[in-house]
Amino acid sequence: MAGVLLLGSRRYSSWSLRGWLAVRLAGLDVTEEVIPLKGGGKTTEIHARSPNRMVPYLTHDGADVWESLAICEYCAEIAPSLWPEDRIVRAHARSISAQMHAGFRPIRQNCSMDVERVPAPPPEISEELAADVALLSRTLKSALLRSGQPTPFLFGERMTVADCMYAPIAIRIHTFELDVDPVVKTWVRTMLDHPLMREWYELAAAEPAEWRLVY
Repeated sequence: MAGVLLLGSRRYSSWSLRGWLAVRLAGLDVTEEVIPLKGGGKTTEIHARSPNRMVPYLTHDGADVWESLAICEYCAEIAPSLWPEDRIVRAHARSISAQMHAGFRPIRQNCSMDVERVPAPPPEISEELAADVALLSRTLKSALLRSGQPTPFLFGERMTVADCMYAPIAIRIHTFELDVDPVVKTWVRTMLDHPLMREWYELAAAEPAEWRLVY
């Protein structure tokens, strides 16, 4: 193996999912290590091993890479098809990927990822959350309809970094039945049916019962 990908519990760790998808799509030869998450940011095992005290954390062929978007960028250096080929389309894809990395906080705070909690109790739809969901829907729809016709993935026929970054959002839309455009709902179904996403769900289900968090 050329490296290690450190992850948090697959059931809950949305940032781990983003990095894991990019690593798998790029075909990196790494060992995956999963550390069970503890509530309230108290997972000291991760603090001791990761430079930013969070997951995912990738070591590969002499490189140390942390932060999901940085891992995605690193993977795209190895597998350039992880970004759209066209410069202008690639700029769009990079922009919405960075937007996901920095934004959509109301959705992330009110609709936590749990791949086994379906259906989840609906969140209280505050004005702030409704505005965030509307922004999300517009953002994803603009990518899916960029060519004039809906594409299976955000920028074409295959997953790119943008899809990796929004994969946990697809899970949240499904789990909480968020009110998004029908074009976006179709993308959600496509994402959840992707073999890598199905594999993530299967691996999450196989994790020890004692890793489950109490709500």
